[in-house]
Amino acid sequence: MTPAVANCTMHCVFCWRTQPDDIGVNWNETRRMAWDGPEQIVEGCIKAQQRILSGYKAQTHIDKKKHAESLVPKHVAISLAGEPTLYPMLGGLVSLFHKKGMTTFIVSNGTIPKALEGLEREPTQLYISVCSPDEKTFRETCRPQIPSAWQKLNQTLELLRSFKCPTVLRLTLVRNHNLKNPKGYGKLIEKANPIYVEPKAFFYVGYSRIRLTYEDMPTYDEIKKFAKQLSDETGYKVIDESADSRVLLLSRLEKAIRLA
Repeated sequence: MTPAVANCTMHCVFCWRTQPDDIGVNWNETRRMAWDGPEQIVEGCIKAQQRILSGYKAQTHIDKKKHAESLVPKHVAISLAGEPTLYPMLGGLVSLFHKKGMTTFIVSNGTIPKALEGLEREPTQLYISVCSPDEKTFRETCRPQIPSAWQKLNQTLELLRSFKCPTVLRLTLVRNHNLKNPKGYGKLIEKANPIYVEPKAFFYVGYSRIRLTYEDMPTYDEIKKFAKQLSDETGYKVIDESADSRVLLLSRLEKAIRLA
């Protein structure tokens, strides 16, 4: 789910979602003038989950117990679209989800460090997208829409060390764009000291096809090779991988933390 929908501080070239530029909308037209409250969002998410599963009730071949369990969601991914830290009541939203017995993970582009610093409750897990090894590549690949976005991302990376929940740096890698300079990424990883690093391939899907080509999509072997270079730079080791998803998981841990 997302509390921000079309609102984002960056227009990354690899994003599969619709961006204002794709449909001729000005950045300023996407700014929200009013926000829904956390209670309304949480209840809306639960109702939407139940609505999209309602059609299964009439099916005779499904597992009735599993269907009943699916109507009571237990995990919330605050990551679907937009930049969730733009939502001014994010901490209250996380707290309310937790009060209902759900886990939460937030995926952020890290350009609003004050929002993360001011959370009244940490999520179950926090992802920060780090998709450039240097400021020049950042401007070309992530196309920030706010001033000093690179500096703000670096502030977030420094802040990450203070979080008690598992933290992840997610690297979405695009051939001919940001699949380069493992040493630069290594310095950012060292600054943040995350529990995990997740290098993954850009996929040529959705609206990214307007901005990139099929040839910009790295192979799994390319991502695996780059993960090895990151490992050499940082000391993080590969602890899991998925060839189909073209992603590897690096950590200093022997195995991933299991979250309830």
